[in-house]
Amino acid sequence: MTSTTDGLYDLRGLKCPLPVLKTRRRLKNMESGAELAIETTDPLAGLDIPHFCTQEGHELVRSEKTETGHRFLIRKG
Repeated sequence: MTSTTDGLYDLRGLKCPLPVLKTRRRLKNMESGAELAIETTDPLAGLDIPHFCTQEGHELVRSEKTETGHRFLIRKG
């Protein structure tokens, strides 16, 4: 459920707060300026991920609603 394929970190099926916690953990090991694409099905992720980025100093490059949830592109601050 949490694999990276085609550069996409798959967080589908996880409920709040797991998408944010797993995103934080993945970004922690990345270099500043690196980008992480994630996909979620948690309805709260549309609010939680942008808030997380603001609080942690990351740039939310792109946010889009998908048929089953959300897809985000985050640049590590």
